Amino acid sequence: MKPFLIHSIRVLFTAHYFLDLSNIDNTESLSSYQYFEDFNTLFAKMTKGKDAKPHIGIFGRRNNGKSSLINNLAGQNIAIVSTVAGTTTDPVKKSFEISGFGPVVLIDTAGIDDEGVLGNMRIEKSFETIKTIDLGILIIANNKFGDFEKQLIDKFMFYETPFIIVHNKADIEPLNHETTEIIKSLYPIQIIEYSSIDVKLSEQYREALIELIKKAIPENSYKVKSLIGDLVSYGDIVLLITPIDIEAPAGRLILPQVQMIRDILDNDCIAIVVKEREVDAFLKRTGIKPKLAITDSQIFLKADASIPKEIPLTGFSVVLARLKGDFDNYLKGTPKISELKDGDRVLLLESCSHHVSCDDIGRVKIPRWISNFTGKKIEYDVVSGLDALNRDIKDYALVIQCGGCMITRKQILNRLKPAIDAGIPVTNYGMAIAWVQGIYKRAIEPFVKREELDHLDYL
Repeated sequence: MKPFLIHSIRVLFTAHYFLDLSNIDNTESLSSYQYFEDFNTLFAKMTKGKDAKPHIGIFGRRNNGKSSLINNLAGQNIAIVSTVAGTTTDPVKKSFEISGFGPVVLIDTAGIDDEGVLGNMRIEKSFETIKTIDLGILIIANNKFGDFEKQLIDKFMFYETPFIIVHNKADIEPLNHETTEIIKSLYPIQIIEYSSIDVKLSEQYREALIELIKKAIPENSYKVKSLIGDLVSYGDIVLLITPIDIEAPAGRLILPQVQMIRDILDNDCIAIVVKEREVDAFLKRTGIKPKLAITDSQIFLKADASIPKEIPLTGFSVVLARLKGDFDNYLKGTPKISELKDGDRVLLLESCSHHVSCDDIGRVKIPRWISNFTGKKIEYDVVSGLDALNRDIKDYALVIQCGGCMITRKQILNRLKPAIDAGIPVTNYGMAIAWVQGIYKRAIEPFVKREELDHLDYL
């Protein structure tokens, strides 16, 4: 293994492609192993997904120039602009790159002063958007700042969403001292002038706004932390166990697996990928001792039996729970599975919409495992995407969130906030599976202190 590690050859192996595992010490023989030829393309497409782009919401009264500002920021006409108030009805996402900042998702919303029954519904939709964004931009114009704006800012503050205020249409009516003082007396925030029409000053306004966005937006919204960077060192080998079953997409790995491989390579380590039925033979024939093993949560039991106890083992979903979820509350909430009673209702939150298979993890497997583990008659509800709940959150005894690979951490935290505020235990798919399969301590051990593990006793 020495030449292999000294040269830090970063390559993806799949065990079923190995031709002669006895030659692994010979770096020259590596060319005889097949690996993904289009891996860089796969990474480019899948690792810079929704989670890597900051979400910025544009809010304000009708006809305050929200769409014009978006077009000006984008440097192209991507939003419909009209002098008719209320042109934008429902929130619309627009992905593009802001020159001087980077790729973002801008969300154009309906006017916060909309009227009528439909208007109120559109306002509620706009307010719902606050749960999903990393930064809010409140557009005011003509020095109007009143109850509509205050109500919106209350929502920003409730969801702990940073925001900035832009006084638009400065070419028609500049921001006056009185408006500035009113806003600053209420909120410790900077206000800037803006105009999408004034050709002479347009670029200057644009640069000032971009600088303000850079200062206001949380760094964690665009700088993704390493998944396992604190667990591995240069040249370490990480074994990934990925089942290929009926739920696996044809011809590709699922996003958490791709993200993990990329993170391993980014940390100058080596990723070895095997299917669960190949783990035992691979470890025996190669003598490789990985620094860490990560498995699909659905096969925790098989992985636990195959991976020697001295090698840390966890799951893809557990790693995502630490990076993107409310890990501390997951640690508190997971043991509550054992306290579920007959008639309790459990909510499972899936953050993406996908094809439902006959043995779906959220709709079939987890409910079956929990029911078998507790021996109780429990009701289960599954909500996909970021859809509203059909029931009051207080109807639930437990909330289980998926890994959330397709959404931002802010979106996950706001998704869980109503349950946490109501004192309802929350956990994560992988952590829940580890609990009911009896290997919870091992699955979380890489991430928690020994004294915290010693307090766990659930079997």
